[in-house]
Amino acid sequence: MKTLRDFLTTLRQFLNFELIKLKSYTLTVADMCSALLIIFLAWAFLYVLKHYVLRLFFRRKGVAPGQQFAINQLVKYIVYPVTFLLTFQAIGIQLSVFLAGAAALLVGIGLGLQQTFKDLFSGIILLIEGTVKIGDLLVIGETIGIVKEIGLRTSKVETRDETVNIVPNSKLVEDIVTNWSHNNRLTRFNLDVGVAYGSNVSLVRDLLLKAGSEHKKVLQHPDTDVQFRNFGASSLDFKLFFYSYEFLRIESVKSDLRFRIDELFRQNKINIPFPQQEVWFRNELITAAPGNGANA
Repeated sequence: MKTLRDFLTTLRQFLNFELIKLKSYTLTVADMCSALLIIFLAWAFLYVLKHYVLRLFFRRKGVAPGQQFAINQLVKYIVYPVTFLLTFQAIGIQLSVFLAGAAALLVGIGLGLQQTFKDLFSGIILLIEGTVKIGDLLVIGETIGIVKEIGLRTSKVETRDETVNIVPNSKLVEDIVTNWSHNNRLTRFNLDVGVAYGSNVSLVRDLLLKAGSEHKKVLQHPDTDVQFRNFGASSLDFKLFFYSYEFLRIESVKSDLRFRIDELFRQNKINIPFPQQEVWFRNELITAAPGNGANA
């Protein structure tokens, strides 16, 4: 009994040992142990929640991988700040006093980090709404790519050139973004073709349809279509419409079609014109000469 009492006394003295002692602040071993315990419990809570509770929930509900990632990220973004606050509270740091004393500094920082905060809130919106998810195929301006990761401030998009672009989340929320993964219908693509005036337009249409039907990545249904779009400045303008599942590599499909169209046109003597312009020069001396009607 005496040994147990001595052990408890020694333990109490150890826990109350002051690591840091200032005028208005004291950090003891017990405070450090409490902070480490909070961090460990938060880690254990996250591990059990993600690897057992949420995984079982996802499996039963059939949640898509992109939505699983979004939910896991939201859980982390909630648990981490709470753990941070509790840890500081455990070691005796009053954040309310700190924030009040640094209010002016925080205002200045906030003004300087407006875009960062905008990206942060945009990331939360993306994770909650699910308008953009992991694996979605996006068109952002002139860039086409697949979403590989959605972070709190930025997202990673892998382009068809297999490079990874870091995109601010505000761009995905505020700008016009085409999400082909949300399209439940087939997507139609088009190709512009111009031929010389005087060409057999019926033959041109047949050759364009032939080129489209021969490509293995162009769908046979719905049918490929050709429209005579305009009498252009130097060409008769046609547009070839076709359907394909090859969203990411569609430019390769278009390139193949152009090669085949050029080959068919050469075989059938159909010319693809280049822009032409006629220039007339007026000679004032010749125009003003007698007999040219200058005095008429």
